[in-house]
Amino acid sequence: MGTLDGKVAIVSGSGRGIGREIALKLASEGASVVVNDLDPEPASQTEHDIKAAGGQAVSCIGSVAEDGFAERFVDTAVESFGGLDIIVNNAGYTWDSVIQKMTDEQWDTILDVNLKAPFRILRAAQPFVKANPTDYHRKVVNISSTSGVFGNAGQSNYGSAKAAVVGLTKTLAKEWGRYKVNVNAVAFGFVVTRMTEVTADSDTKITIDGRDIRVGVNPDRMAAMATTIPFGRGATPAEAAGAVYLLCTPESDYVNSQCLVVDGGRV
Repeated sequence: MGTLDGKVAIVSGSGRGIGREIALKLASEGASVVVNDLDPEPASQTEHDIKAAGGQAVSCIGSVAEDGFAERFVDTAVESFGGLDIIVNNAGYTWDSVIQKMTDEQWDTILDVNLKAPFRILRAAQPFVKANPTDYHRKVVNISSTSGVFGNAGQSNYGSAKAAVVGLTKTLAKEWGRYKVNVNAVAFGFVVTRMTEVTADSDTKITIDGRDIRVGVNPDRMAAMATTIPFGRGATPAEAAGAVYLLCTPESDYVNSQCLVVDGGRV
């Protein structure tokens, strides 16, 4: 038996990277999972892999920033699996620039994806949570970043959004405690994903929601970062997912309003 048997989870941005590993981990512990991604292919792959391992999953394709997505996301869980017990607000990306060069579009886009979308998803979930009390604790885990905790040059938009996610977390923990819901955040440091993969090309880009976004970390910078982490490396997506899983377990029932920094003890 898994520690999450019978639970229903929604995980935004779970077609790739950290989100995919979160979805796989929750499913491996018995949760039925609603998978989300902008693109059908990665979402379908995660859904397929969960089912192939004996779990239950369904996909909800679309941008978390779209009007109406939050309600559709919540409804998919309720209609497909009959409930909603775990919410992981993971979807997000960066669009970096120093402040004097940052456009309003960059600012608004990153705040919409990383802050407004989690707010909307939680707002959409509240009526169901309130109307369907449980004798166990439901869980919310919002993904923040060390950029929001400590700041990071070139990320005034992303750092502001992720700092605000912690404020949203602490506020909702106070509002939803009466519903037996734990609301916590995880602030990741360096995790090796497609957004941070080592590249010698400083102009490597991927397309997200119709925009070309520069990604990748210069090898020299990567090596320098590694020296500040006691383990000498960044986290794997599976290791990152493990931290989220901890906050979804019954063992965390009295952990509330916290921001767990997961950076390998970086100094």
